[in-house]
Amino acid sequence: MAKAGKPPSKAARRKRLTQVREDAALCRRCDLWKRGTQTVFGEGAATARVMLVGEQPGDQEDLAGEPFVGPAGQLLRAALEEAGFDPADVYLTNAVKHFKLQPRGKRRIHEKPNREEVLACRMWLDGEIENVRPAMIVALGATAAGTLLGSAAKVTRDRGKFFESTLAPLVSLTVHPSSILRTPDSAARRAAREEFVNDLKTFARKLGRNR
Repeated sequence: MAKAGKPPSKAARRKRLTQVREDAALCRRCDLWKRGTQTVFGEGAATARVMLVGEQPGDQEDLAGEPFVGPAGQLLRAALEEAGFDPADVYLTNAVKHFKLQPRGKRRIHEKPNREEVLACRMWLDGEIENVRPAMIVALGATAAGTLLGSAAKVTRDRGKFFESTLAPLVSLTVHPSSILRTPDSAARRAAREEFVNDLKTFARKLGRNR
């Protein structure tokens, strides 16, 4: 047993993170579990130095049980590699762990989670932050930014800016990669992707300076 005031060991953090994952799998704190297939918990090492937080799992994530595996996730993973991040140093998760969907024929359409649903899931996100203890947290999009930084943080105005926070030594925000995929034409999409990669490069440099 760790002495009072002594940080938990890496092994203890991994064990506790596994317990949080198992508890979250049984979550009934809001009604989203009735719609989604399963809880989609975060993915990555308990020793990851950067945590990226999105809004919620999408259709493909809900079916696979893993975060960021759909088109937006593939864009994110490729952009992280381009920006120089080591995948072993990245933990990916969402503010909300169930897919909020609206059935439309055979399709399952994304629906934005409300405040109560975000608050219901906050304990799981806090458990991830507490046990991963990342040096940097990056909010992806407005829902994650609001969850982590409050309503004063605005993605379009503050992207790439660092905020003082008790959550981690470095906390910032940028767009959600899904917004890039929604850009209407290919030229604008390329420009949006380049700007997103530049944000990630800024985060990588900042993280490197804070080892």
